[in-house]
Amino acid sequence: DREYLSFLVGSELSLGGNWARQTCSSWQRWLEGWSCLWNILGWRPGSWVFFIISSSSQKEPKKKQQLSICNKLCYAVGGAPYQVTGCALGFFLQIYLLDVAQVDPFSASIILFVGRAWDAFTDPLVGFCISKSSWTRLGRLMPWIIFSTPLAIIAYFLIWFVPDFPQGQALWYLLFYCLFETLVTCFHVPYSALTMFISTEQSERDSATAYRMTVEVLGTVLGTAIQGQIVGQADTPCLQDPADSALATEGANRTQSTTSLRETQNAYLLAAGVIASIYVICAVILTLGVREQREPYETQQAEPISFFRGLRLVMGHGPYVKLIAGFLFTSLAFMLVEGNFALFCTYTLGFRNEFQNLLLAIMLSATFTIPIWQWFLTRFGKKTAVNIGISSAVPFLILVAFMESNLIVTYVVAVAAGISVAAAFLLPWSMLPDVIDDFHLKQPQSHGTEPIFFSFYVFFTKFASGVSLGISTLSLDFAGYQTRGCSQPAHVKFTLKMLVTIAPIVLILLGLLLFTLYPIDEEKRRQNKKALQALREEASSSGCSDTDSTELASIL
Repeated sequence: DREYLSFLVGSELSLGGNWARQTCSSWQRWLEGWSCLWNILGWRPGSWVFFIISSSSQKEPKKKQQLSICNKLCYAVGGAPYQVTGCALGFFLQIYLLDVAQVDPFSASIILFVGRAWDAFTDPLVGFCISKSSWTRLGRLMPWIIFSTPLAIIAYFLIWFVPDFPQGQALWYLLFYCLFETLVTCFHVPYSALTMFISTEQSERDSATAYRMTVEVLGTVLGTAIQGQIVGQADTPCLQDPADSALATEGANRTQSTTSLRETQNAYLLAAGVIASIYVICAVILTLGVREQREPYETQQAEPISFFRGLRLVMGHGPYVKLIAGFLFTSLAFMLVEGNFALFCTYTLGFRNEFQNLLLAIMLSATFTIPIWQWFLTRFGKKTAVNIGISSAVPFLILVAFMESNLIVTYVVAVAAGISVAAAFLLPWSMLPDVIDDFHLKQPQSHGTEPIFFSFYVFFTKFASGVSLGISTLSLDFAGYQTRGCSQPAHVKFTLKMLVTIAPIVLILLGLLLFTLYPIDEEKRRQNKKALQALREEASSSGCSDTDSTELASIL
């Protein structure tokens, strides 16, 4: 009961000692585990259990606010939908539009560029709307995640559907691609900003980010495996001589080609249905397993600052500008590889039936090396991890550029490249909270700016992605890309090699050069952590009674 737990927590009494502290710790761990299970199942007894423990131990000095493993896993699972769908679209949409939906290269480039550009535009727009949102009993961010999910999965499924009217196909794909990107932004921007609201402890946020990045890389593995393996089972038809396509498709050959193409289209629809199911399951786990928390000093403020004033402050914050500039170039490098890898393996290397397995090798390698990079950044610092992790991709890209087509060597390069992909996944999202903490110290009265930080970070990377995909598809059109061709002209193969190797190397080197200007090293980060902790303790002590009343009301 409460008196017994109060006795255990108050171990300064003469009957306490180490035994009392250990017993109380065991009780708390036991109750935390059951409370996490109750929360996921939608039952709320865990709330009054934790209220009893917190009220009985309020005389103790304030301890670190730790997240349970269950909380971190539920939070991490929420990152999978964006990565599963993004991986499927990033790796397969270009080849799907060109060879399955049979959209001409120029129209495909318009779809890819406008879709990504619109996606980039919606990030600050959604960030603006979130900054104007008020807190509800579900939080300020969770309602966006909940209500956008069902509409997003419908739009995603329709992207992979081939309509019967060939004249309006380009408009169909452009419409549903833009609609899906808008809805998934309504999911991903609040989810990204949720990092700042799951805990006030920097170490806990870093740990939760590592969990999230691991699950997100697993999401890319799932997206690659599901889309690649299901689609790979279907034999996408190609034309041996595209110049004579009218004659090649006559009679039995035409019937066989049409049947095979229909099977490929059905395979894409099946993969879309499986991925949509994963999207829903992950969204449900995130919603039931995570609760938003407000900063103690934020609850004492009246209203957050206006969006445009917050935008001016955010874009004038030097560490943020240098961080997004560096990752703008490195992200653009990896997006060029992602968007053209399937075509590169199919036509330049000649591995038409192996590219989905090569993608899977890259993502599995990245998944297993995420924990290594998490240990590395805590041991040697995030800035050092960035320089070593991202630059490790350069030797392997050079090897791909100059080697002859060899399947075994390509698999070795794919596994090694996954190590750098893991660093590119983990480090941006691990460094961004440090920038926000630095901003809060320099602008202590500016609250509600977290969505602006995250939405504009994603805006610049997505806009660069749209530019890269649009330019690369147009480059293929100018080089003479032949839709459904079993092989491509030499100019197309050379263009693909430049897009997957030389261009990313140049962009990575530019990004690393900008990272040398990033000012937040480990010493600066530790100083910010101590200063923020002092600010929180001061705010908690000055407004203790009001904060306790607010927390009790939210629990009830």
